[in-house]
Amino acid sequence: QLDERKMTMKRIILMLGLILALGATGAMAQTANTQEAVTKEQRRMLKQERKAIQAQIDSMLAAEAWQAIADTSFTLEADQVAFKDGSIAYVNSNTNFVSVNHDNAVVQVAFNVPFPTPNGIGGVTLLGKVQNMRVTTDKKGSVNIRMNVVGIGISAQVFINMFAGTNRASVDIIPNFNSRRLTLRGILMPSKKSSVYQGWGI
Repeated sequence: QLDERKMTMKRIILMLGLILALGATGAMAQTANTQEAVTKEQRRMLKQERKAIQAQIDSMLAAEAWQAIADTSFTLEADQVAFKDGSIAYVNSNTNFVSVNHDNAVVQVAFNVPFPTPNGIGGVTLLGKVQNMRVTTDKKGSVNIRMNVVGIGISAQVFINMFAGTNRASVDIIPNFNSRRLTLRGILMPSKKSSVYQGWGI
């Protein structure tokens, strides 16, 4: 009987041990699941906060850009050139820009080419007077600027579109010596905040 009792006790202890082990495993799994749920919720909230902050920043930059347009003292620094097939190439925003300072304007493009160019930095720099400038806003809130930049040797039609709620913008440039439309994309800002490098003008 004594041996039988010992065996029974051993079985009870073993069963208790298994129950405790299973309980601990379940508790750990539940804790891990809870932590994972909390982490997912935190990530979701953090993503929403980031989007809200970015929207506020974009709104402030858009208001600043709009004021610069109203003051006719703005610069569009372009970091992309878009081609007809939809592809894009990245360019230097310090040397690809459209700048307006009241009645004067500069339209400059500069690409990394292995041959001499009129402005000395890979492209053309048009120095001219602003004529027939017109600013409109569409139903979506995008700002559209249309103007002619007339230089001594060449001139160009310039069409700028600043997207609603941001200072991101695109510009279409059509020179008078050919009908090839060049599209650049970048950000529009007050000229006093710009840090562009200007080549030799024509």
